[in-house]
Order: sequence, then C-alpha cells, then structure tokens
Amino acid sequence: MTPPASPHPFAKGHGAENDFILLPDPHGLLDLGPGAVRRLCHRRTGIGADGILRAVHTTAVPEAAAMAADAVWFMDYRNPDGTEGQMCGNGIRLFARYLVGTGHAPPGPLVIATRAGLRRLDVPRRRTRFHGPVTVQMGRPRLPGPDHITVTAGTRTWPALHVDMGNPHAVALVDDLTHPGPLTTPPAVEPAGAYPHGTTVEFVVRRGPRHLALRVHERGAGETRSCGTGACAAVAAATHHTVPEPGTWIVDTPGGRLTVTVHLDGTMALTGPAEITTHGTITLPRGEPAAPPPPVPAARHRGTPPVPTPG
Repeated sequence: MTPPASPHPFAKGHGAENDFILLPDPHGLLDLGPGAVRRLCHRRTGIGADGILRAVHTTAVPEAAAMAADAVWFMDYRNPDGTEGQMCGNGIRLFARYLVGTGHAPPGPLVIATRAGLRRLDVPRRRTRFHGPVTVQMGRPRLPGPDHITVTAGTRTWPALHVDMGNPHAVALVDDLTHPGPLTTPPAVEPAGAYPHGTTVEFVVRRGPRHLALRVHERGAGETRSCGTGACAAVAAATHHTVPEPGTWIVDTPGGRLTVTVHLDGTMALTGPAEITTHGTITLPRGEPAAPPPPVPAARHRGTPPVPTPG
C-alpha cells in the first residue's frame, strides 16, 4: 500500500528562461511516476515547467551508486512528458544554484551525478544566494553519425549533424530562424533509425565570428526558450569542418544569452544565468525505498545541513 500523500517542499527557477521544478528527495522516497511529472509540469493545471529536477543522494539511487564516491547528489532529470532525461545544461546549473542557495553544498567547485555521468560545476559566492551565473564543464561533444541526417519543419528540409552532449541532438544550420515555422510539432528527422529514443533539434544561424543564435525543439518538451546542451551542440556543429580553436562563443536563445568556452582538449564549458524564483510546498504520494540507503560519509557533508523531507 502506498503511504498517504503529504506536503513536500519544492522550488522553481530557470536558466535563460528554460524553467524547472526542483524537488529535494535525498532518500528517494517520492513516488514520482510519469503521471505525476506530467501533472506538475502542465502549465494550466500544474505548476508548469520544462522539466523536473529531483535532488537525490547518489547512495539512494541504484543507477547513481557507482558515482557516490565522487558526488553526493544525483540530478534525476525528468522531461515534462514523464520520460527520463540524461542531461540538461540549463537544468544542472539551476540544480547547483539551488543546492548552494539552500546550504546543501558550499559555493565554489561542485560535482553532480547525472545519467550522462559526472559533471563538474563552479557556483560563485554571491550576496543573493538564489540567482547568478553558474558554469558547468560539459565534456567533449561526440559526433556519432550517421551521415546524411535531415531535419524537416513545415515545408523546408535541412541537412543536420548528430551531436551527442550526453543527450542526442540534430543540429541544422539555417539562414533564418523564422524558416522552421512555429515548431508546434516535433520536426521530422531522417533516417528514422538515427535516434531510436528521439532527439532534440536545434535550428542555428551565424550572427558573426564565434556568435550563434538558435531555436530548439526539445525531446519530450516541445519548443523551449533555451537549451544548454543545445548551445554546446550548436558550437560543435558550427566548427565540425575545422579544428576547433580554444575560445568563447556567444549563443543567443529566445530566453537569453549563454556562453560556451572551448578548451584546448576540445571539451566545453557552459556558462549562463541560474535563478530560483519560487519556493513552496506541494502534495505528492510517497513511496518506500527499495532498501535503506547506506549513510553518506560525514566528511563529505561537513558544514551542509540535511535537506528537509516531508514529515
């Protein structure tokens, strides 16, 4: 029998207007099924968001247990359609800002576990705890193929590049960001087998040297105001015919400006705003953990109070 629902703390915020609900759940007690995710993310009948970020101890999540020696927290990212997501560049910056703002991690370097692996971040100390820029090391983009991918939106078709930033992207360089149309339905991507689990699609224009702008249709979410992994994928697509030179790129999105720094080794760092705008409580059903999680070593929690849990 599922335990009765009880009030649970939540926060909401955004990174370049890509907005998320944050749920602290250190021991993995929430029954956060696809239906609950869809209800919470619905913009008419729920809180409304582009996704949910659940903060869970790595020791409480079997899929994150192997990363527990390096990261206290696992970002359980859910798309608004209820599906699980591997990585989110805007979301993880907001996740880090939330942990630091609520005192669950100190400012400065921070390592967070995701389904795409470990991500290292830097959260500057600020007088205003809940908003300010955050940088995340995104790793090296992969170009897994196949070649000859195309993206179709409305009556137009463009060649696209498959870029993996821990999650899949199809990036099309276009002449005008109005050409894809309203993006109310997912763009068609061919060949169909290139993305067996779906993909996020970016439409990208060049604004100048190391300056791009994009629109994005996110897998499981629809058109969103910004996409952090998509900004990195756009830079990878814009430079894939050349040897990427170290330096910083500007990527403008409908929701704001992001910067992507390409390092000497080809890895990328993403910097952009992260702002917590709302705190409150909601009612969600609670489940039971599969087994009591092992204690987190005290040294890794020094100076960080426990996350409040519904009681």
